[in-house]
Amino acid sequence: MDRRNILLGLGALGGVAGLGPVTSAIALDSVEAFYKGRTITLMVPTSPGGINDISGRLTSRHLGRFIPGNPNIVVQNVPGGGGLVAANKIYHTSERDGTVLSIIQRGTMQLQIQGNPNAKFDPQLFTWLGSLSSYADDGYLLLVNDDHPAKSAADLHKPGIVAKLGGDQPGSTNLTFAIVAKTVLGMNIDVVRGYPGAAPMFLAMERRELDGQVIGYNSVRAGQPHLWQTKKVRPLVQFGRVTRLAALPDVPTGRELAPNDKMRALIEFAELPFFMALPFLAPPGVPADRAAALQKAFMDMTRDKDFQADAEKVNIELSPIDGNAVLDLVKRSAATPKDVIALYNEMVPVGH
Repeated sequence: MDRRNILLGLGALGGVAGLGPVTSAIALDSVEAFYKGRTITLMVPTSPGGINDISGRLTSRHLGRFIPGNPNIVVQNVPGGGGLVAANKIYHTSERDGTVLSIIQRGTMQLQIQGNPNAKFDPQLFTWLGSLSSYADDGYLLLVNDDHPAKSAADLHKPGIVAKLGGDQPGSTNLTFAIVAKTVLGMNIDVVRGYPGAAPMFLAMERRELDGQVIGYNSVRAGQPHLWQTKKVRPLVQFGRVTRLAALPDVPTGRELAPNDKMRALIEFAELPFFMALPFLAPPGVPADRAAALQKAFMDMTRDKDFQADAEKVNIELSPIDGNAVLDLVKRSAATPKDVIALYNEMVPVGH
């Protein structure tokens, strides 16, 4: 008897005995049939070279092995708007059949919560697959070139010492935390907007058009290992941390430097997306069986030794969380008191 007849026979028994797992087996068979021979598009909301692109391409090399039917996965870079172009596209115009996935910049979902009119999506309705990182062993560093006169965070409060930091568009955490450092921590910083990702900013730093940027600890180690290993860049502040990274015991956290409790609460709201540091999603409305298969495949992938070895090669900090945990963080962000969000919007305007 072949597998289909076995399942049909078990299905008949299940109708009598209430055998729930049979339904799951048939659903799995349906998912496998759908994905067999298909290609999934995995969108990356930035230009090539940064941590989102590295993470997207890493995932594209492995995820298909864990999805029933083993579909091929191709990467499509869709930069723009600090991640808004990709987020709006996957929410409104992408196929909702499970053939389009995306990594999303962690700050993008907060733009809608802030009230940005260009964030035309509800982050609570996405099909969240999970995040590669919950930032357990990562941090978000304000760093400058090694020849910059600022040797510490305190130096950026001294007259005549100014750091020109690059930033992307609204929703990009590099822009958000450059502004937080300037307006909340009172540092002498000029923010230069419009760079489409970390890699173009590093080129601008090399040309001394910029003094620095705000970027993940593991992102700089993965994307620019030669700069980090040769100490061509110097970290001054670490955000996205409750405590200092063990590897950077002399670099203060943003929370430590906050001038008062209200500013500390604002920084904590700004840092919430870090705990879903590298999130992946599908559009709303993906059929339930395919959504469940994609969510399971994502977490199975993160536990795979070959995937973990590949992630280590590109210095991705793996501390994965599942789709439900990501959704919980989104809901926590959405439940932030309105006065804190209003204060945050004064510091980091949604339209800037």
